[in-house]
Amino acid sequence: MVEHVKAAYADGRLDKIDFDDRLERAMTARVHADLMPIMHELYGHRPPMPAPYPFSEGVSASSRHCARADAGGERLGAAAAHLLPLTGLLAIGPLIMLLTAGKTSPYVRRHAVEALNFQLTLLGATVLLAITFVGVVLMPVLWLGAMALSVVGGVAALGEGDFRYPFTLRPVK
Repeated sequence: MVEHVKAAYADGRLDKIDFDDRLERAMTARVHADLMPIMHELYGHRPPMPAPYPFSEGVSASSRHCARADAGGERLGAAAAHLLPLTGLLAIGPLIMLLTAGKTSPYVRRHAVEALNFQLTLLGATVLLAITFVGVVLMPVLWLGAMALSVVGGVAALGEGDFRYPFTLRPVK
């Protein structure tokens, strides 16, 4: 952003006072939304497209998409896929997100598939544990751990990160 302000000043589109004002606002911006008014002032209705992010060879394709997840909608949908099971929807919550937002967003789809696979594994483990006395004792621990992992998955999705549940069978691709 600072480069855009400097370029506008060098091109003569800003005077010294405007340059100082926009530079200060750019340097103190806390979120991306704080920068948008500056870009609008510099370029009008839409800023120019940024240069592609220089990814290294070792970065996976899924990590590349995470860097491009939009500011709210995709991250919120992905987090919902992890957090809806906490409302009692279990595997239905991630399935709903997969069938709706997962059709248009690879980011939401990836998180919804992971959450769905975890919930299906959890339900299968619950059925298997329910037939033994030791399993009935361990089931509350299993469900508390599942709740904690769902929250961690939701937070990771909000932070544009990938999250893989441990000990999960992955029948849904």
